[in-house]
Amino acid sequence: PSLPDPRTLAHTFALEQALYAQGYLHVGGVDEAGRGPLAGPVVAACVILDPQADTTMYADSKLLRAARREELFAELHESAALIGVGQADAREIEAINILQASLLAMRRAVLACAASHPQSQADFLLVDGKFTVPLPLGQLALVKGESKSASIAAASIIAKVTRDRIMAEAHDRFPVYGFDRHQGYPTKAHRAALHQYGPCDLHRRTFRGVTELLAPDQVPQPPAQSVLW
Repeated sequence: PSLPDPRTLAHTFALEQALYAQGYLHVGGVDEAGRGPLAGPVVAACVILDPQADTTMYADSKLLRAARREELFAELHESAALIGVGQADAREIEAINILQASLLAMRRAVLACAASHPQSQADFLLVDGKFTVPLPLGQLALVKGESKSASIAAASIIAKVTRDRIMAEAHDRFPVYGFDRHQGYPTKAHRAALHQYGPCDLHRRTFRGVTELLAPDQVPQPPAQSVLW
């Protein structure tokens, strides 16, 4: 498709509007949350916004207060937006690396959206980052896509809030690590808890900060990868 320059967009729904004007029916935004943590899954979301709705409130989830993310999360679910969520857990991250696991979670999110709304499946994807999702769909990867596409920004909100809730539930199972406060990111308190208690089932054993605390025979040895996917 012919699209405006992402560096000079008039607003954050301009790419979607250009695609709809060229005949696409359902443009989805895709983003993930949780590449950097030492524990927990990477979570992705696919969101197809209603082209007639106001999309100006959606912004990069990292720039929003937690309370505002929760508000927008609820508003998205109450709106006409089509939403799908996917994730890849710590064992999958260890087996295929965090980039591949992020793309896998994105793929699952797109497929979940399609399964929930079979009559309104995405026919074009706007994807945050440098890589497209491993699916046979028209796609555009956008670095810092949350600031360029309202659909990606909405997906970032769904992914972030979903993952935060997963880690809050994980706190109930493993309260000594403080997952409800840092969501598995390598904070000083998290690192201190790791050194005191050792890793739990949710920790990513191939990540620096966790690997050093394991015996050599406990560290997974994923197969060498020569291609992106």
